[in-house]
Amino acid sequence: MTMPTLLVVDDEKNTREALKKLLSSEFDVYIASSVEEARQCVQGQHFQAILTDLRLGGNTSGLDIVSFAVQKNINCVVMTAFGDVETAVVAMKSGAFDFVTKPLNVQKLKITLKQAIAHRIEKSAPPTNPPPFVLENRVICSAHSPLRHTLENAAKIADNNANVFLFGETGTGKEVLAQTIHNCSRRKDWPLIAVHCAALSSTLLESELFGHEKGAFTGATARHVGRFEAANGGTLFLDEIGEIDPSTQVKLLRFLETKTFERVGGSESIRIDVRIISATNKNLLQMVQGGTFREDLYYRLNVIEVKVPPLRDRLEDIPLLFRHYIDFFCRENEIQKNIDISPQIIEKLTRYPWPGNIRELRNTCESIVALLPKDQSEITANDLGEKFL
Repeated sequence: MTMPTLLVVDDEKNTREALKKLLSSEFDVYIASSVEEARQCVQGQHFQAILTDLRLGGNTSGLDIVSFAVQKNINCVVMTAFGDVETAVVAMKSGAFDFVTKPLNVQKLKITLKQAIAHRIEKSAPPTNPPPFVLENRVICSAHSPLRHTLENAAKIADNNANVFLFGETGTGKEVLAQTIHNCSRRKDWPLIAVHCAALSSTLLESELFGHEKGAFTGATARHVGRFEAANGGTLFLDEIGEIDPSTQVKLLRFLETKTFERVGGSESIRIDVRIISATNKNLLQMVQGGTFREDLYYRLNVIEVKVPPLRDRLEDIPLLFRHYIDFFCRENEIQKNIDISPQIIEKLTRYPWPGNIRELRNTCESIVALLPKDQSEITANDLGEKFL
């Protein structure tokens, strides 16, 4: 995945080098020590954002960087000492995207830089956004290039029978992505069966997955067909795979190796054809190292790995997602009017970290539509709630 390009300008060598080291995991960082050196860098390289110190020594300052950055359509973030905040405000009036105060909070700095890049993309984007991927009224992608690339390759993933492993935070849309892969595959005419492993105890999970015979345990009054058999010919989606207990891990591993299993309390070997898509928000490699998840099972499940990014790393998607869900809940509630969304509202939304990801955004939109007065046709800051203020 190509990282966004960032130019860091500071006249202190140690500061430049330290910032490059701190930011290089998420940005392709170039450094410059002066306004002139920064100009030369911009002439020879395309940058998506500039981070500059306000005080650069001599007769120049970060305001000079902001001036030519605006001309080049590059968003600029200014670093300033606490006592120079008034000057930083002047920089913002001159066209800087934002400022950060020293000592720097690195995590906050990264978020601010990503917001600057996303805001620039939004300003320079053509009037029509690329079409979103929509499934059952749920949007999983719009303009975020890495995730669009993943989804555009869904057909390649789908046509292969290899098991797929989805990794991402809660609420990022892993189940929707699993449904998309299934719908693009040759298995689309057979069922997709989902199992939320965290919702079942170890005993119930084994029975739900593999079924049980009559009399297998107290309460087993009849044969029960498990999810594996129900998904025969199609896809089995195992959500929160990191929650399965050791004995179920062994049985799942045996199925992956032999394509056969026995129902709980039975001895008949049952062979089926099913593809496994698993998902988790946990670091399974750490669990493997800690001895709570089998290494051989991990590699059987993780043949094709797809990382689903959190919403805070997909800032360019927030305007389209918000628009989509507002319109969707208006239709759901038979509201016959167009709801306006101002740029100021979008700015507040993109500054919020969205710990609950798309699920939280969807719930936010549902709440806004439910509480919006009938005579109001524009979303205001008061409608967003306190967490966005």
